[in-house]
Amino acid sequence: MKLSKQASPSDSSHTQTSTVPQPDQHSALILVDLQNDFFPGGALAVPEANSLIPLINAYIKHFSRQGWPILATRDWHPANHSSFTEQQGPWPTHGVQGSRGAQFHSDLVLPPGMMVISKGTDPKKDSRSGFDGTSLADRLEDLNIQTLYVLGLPTEDCVKHTVLDGCQRGLRVVLLTDATKGGNPQQDNSRNALQEMADAGACLANISDMGISTSSL
Repeated sequence: MKLSKQASPSDSSHTQTSTVPQPDQHSALILVDLQNDFFPGGALAVPEANSLIPLINAYIKHFSRQGWPILATRDWHPANHSSFTEQQGPWPTHGVQGSRGAQFHSDLVLPPGMMVISKGTDPKKDSRSGFDGTSLADRLEDLNIQTLYVLGLPTEDCVKHTVLDGCQRGLRVVLLTDATKGGNPQQDNSRNALQEMADAGACLANISDMGISTSSL
């Protein structure tokens, strides 16, 4: 499945609703790193990420109403994490345990009792996937989850690695492209990441494919 050259990284108009798996009791919504440090003003800000919040809240509301599981991954790094530039790593300090930057964005309407998956807690390991060194796989198995609906930040990094790991583990994965955004809009990183995820078997979809009303957005 190749992306159209005309399609934007957040466009899934090529996807037909009939081919998009619809969520059920064996589905879970995965929110990837919706933390202050990845929104404007944060250490690793994704440009215009605030514009995604109404759509993200719509997805959360849809899953919550049905009682389907919602899990949120987060960077939860110790202050001396090896990925930080102060430790000769590639990234500015971000997602530090207990910091404001590590908190979820305050405009998100998160359901009570939502499961939170902390990653990157090992100071010597840079974990990008929500599955890497976490309890995510075990929790999904306990819940008998077969299909993941994934959204979050940024497209070309933690979202991509979480989606690819989900596909590799034999799960059906749907990437919600309109609630996902890349960190560098001037480069092809997001487009390339979308292509890589599609090639791995992920389905690319948007809110209209899911049959969710957008009248209140």
